[in-house]
Amino acid sequence: MKIVVLEGSPNRHASSNLLAEEFIRGAKEAGHTAEIIDAAHADLHPCTGCVRCGYEGPCVQKDDMEKFRGQILDADMMVFVTPLYYYGMSAQLKMLVDRFCAINSSITRKHMKSALLAAAWNADSWTFEALEAHYRTLVRYLQMDDQGMVLGKGCGTPSMTAHSRYPQLAYELGRSLT
Repeated sequence: MKIVVLEGSPNRHASSNLLAEEFIRGAKEAGHTAEIIDAAHADLHPCTGCVRCGYEGPCVQKDDMEKFRGQILDADMMVFVTPLYYYGMSAQLKMLVDRFCAINSSITRKHMKSALLAAAWNADSWTFEALEAHYRTLVRYLQMDDQGMVLGKGCGTPSMTAHSRYPQLAYELGRSLT
C-alpha cells in the first residue's frame, strides 16, 4: 500500500512528527511505502472558495498543491498528523485539507484508507473531542476507511512523547495495516 503522511507541525522535530516517524517505521516493516507531505513548510495558499476548480481541479492557485495533488491521488492511504492547536488540527494542516476542494471527487472515488496521529500538552479526557469529530466528519465526507487514531495526551515536548506509550502505539498502528 502506498501511504502519504500529511504533517502539519510548524516545528520540524515535534511530538506529532515523532508519532509519524514511528507510524512510518511500522508501515514500512509491514511492506508498505510512505512519503511525507510537510504542509507546515510548503508553499501553500488558503483555498479562496472560488470553486473555479469545479471540485476537480485544477486549482487557479499555483503553489505546492499541484505537486501534492499527484502524491495524494497516487496514494492508497492518507495519514493526518498534527499537534493539537486550540482543540483542532494546526492551521498548516487545515490549509492543506481545505485545498482538497479541487480534488474532492478524485479522493472520494478512491475510497482511501486514513488515520490520525496527534499530540497535545493537555491530558484531560476531553482534549481531543473536537479534533476527533472533525477527523470523523472529513473521513465520512471523503468516503475514507478509518484505520485508527493515536492521540497523544500529555505529549507537550518530543522528550515527553518519546518516553510515553504513544510512539509504540503509532508504530503498532502502522505495522497492523493490511
